[in-house]
Amino acid sequence: MSSTAITPVPFGRRLKRFMADRPLIPLIILLVILVVILQILRPGIVNERWIANTIKFAIPLAILAGCQTMTMLTGGIDLSVGTVATMSAFIMATQVVNQDPAVAFLLAMMPAVLIGLVNGIGVGVFRVHPLIMTLGTSLIGTGCLQVYQRTVIASGAKVPDFLAWLGTGVTSGFPNALLLFVPLAALIVFTLARTGFGRLLYAVGDNERATRLSGVQYWQVITALYISSSMLAGITGLLYIGLIKAPSLSLAEPLVLPSVAAAVIGGTSIFGGRGGYTGTIIGALILTVLTTLLTILQMPEGARRILFGLIVLFVTAAYLRIIEER
Repeated sequence: MSSTAITPVPFGRRLKRFMADRPLIPLIILLVILVVILQILRPGIVNERWIANTIKFAIPLAILAGCQTMTMLTGGIDLSVGTVATMSAFIMATQVVNQDPAVAFLLAMMPAVLIGLVNGIGVGVFRVHPLIMTLGTSLIGTGCLQVYQRTVIASGAKVPDFLAWLGTGVTSGFPNALLLFVPLAALIVFTLARTGFGRLLYAVGDNERATRLSGVQYWQVITALYISSSMLAGITGLLYIGLIKAPSLSLAEPLVLPSVAAAVIGGTSIFGGRGGYTGTIIGALILTVLTTLLTILQMPEGARRILFGLIVLFVTAAYLRIIEER
């Protein structure tokens, strides 16, 4: 009789495989480690009030990162989300002075739908690279917003009370923003995991050519994707202005790079076809806690942006290494 020796798998490789199969576990571990470090550096900071504030600031970032997650699943990216969020917030704050809040809301969301439609047609029909297309519409949107500001500078601006309540309010220890975020997050997760549209996003990112040959109308998927992304960005802007309470022409622009970083940290591949929104939410929490940690360490804004850029590069390099090993 012959016996075949079974070579034991090294513990390090088994641990790596376990983490790769369950990507949320290392993210949660990292989040806990950051919170512990924060508590050590500033004893007593981690309390109910801090948790509520962290969630309040993480939610706008998580929604914008949801835009990046969906577009990155197709191998694209949406750099216009910051401009869209800023436009919606600024238009809402200036139009609500003289208009009914419902009318102001519709006016605020119109640029979001328009920019999303232009992005979708540009990427899906004319095959412009998503980075170039969304960067171009972002610059155009910024210019239009500056022109618009001159027409309403005399009327002033105000933040509607219900947006301030939603953005900054806390009820029984829970931020009111969760009333908006939980349904939105559930919708995104359900769409990606349980609907045909979600499966098409993964399919397009995994193999666009095969998706086309199977009869899928690529331009329709991409147009619907970018309209959805811009509408989410518009909603983010309305929530964010309720949190910041200071309309400006660059309100949500600082969130663009962190939104990409949150999606990448959460396990979404910039090459398409891989990822999910649950990890992105944890990624947004990680970056929010990290921002608090860097603030305590008195790190300047420029250094924070460098760090976020390094995070994106590091995670991308790690993903490429995993692909090569497979």
